[in-house]
Amino acid sequence: MDETIATDDAVFTALASFVLEHDLVTSVVFKHLPPGHPLRWQLADFRAGQVSDDTDWLWLRLLDVPRALAARGWSTDGELVLDVDDPFLGEHSRYLLTVREGKAHCAPTDREPDLSLDINDLGSLYLGGTAPSTLVRAGHIHAHHPGAAALADALFRTERPPHCLHWF
Repeated sequence: MDETIATDDAVFTALASFVLEHDLVTSVVFKHLPPGHPLRWQLADFRAGQVSDDTDWLWLRLLDVPRALAARGWSTDGELVLDVDDPFLGEHSRYLLTVREGKAHCAPTDREPDLSLDINDLGSLYLGGTAPSTLVRAGHIHAHHPGAAALADALFRTERPPHCLHWF
């Protein structure tokens, strides 16, 4: 199936079952499933499903960091100082991100940073598809003290990873 779009996991499971339960079908391909999709775990034989062609069709570049971070949804409270470098625009700024009860406030600050990162990496974190600790381990983000990456992981975590069905 080139595209399977469902309102929730139960509807997707019903659609997948309909396709997979035809007795004369020997192979079914589900294209463009989001990372971490539960389909393989729903199969009677986990090894019967194979993952291939992992793509990243969704990119984001933040132009107004404080407004973007304030507009995003958040699931946990915390405070984080981000030292953000934007070499393309020639900007370097430090922001205090404060999240309380799902709402964020982000403003310039002179406080010492918890994380130093490039604007491109902040775009990856913003959507919730990449854990800050992964980018720290990859050498993209510098954590200035123990616990900074874990706090960022908790703050930037989303219920589901971002997913784009169509490249543009």
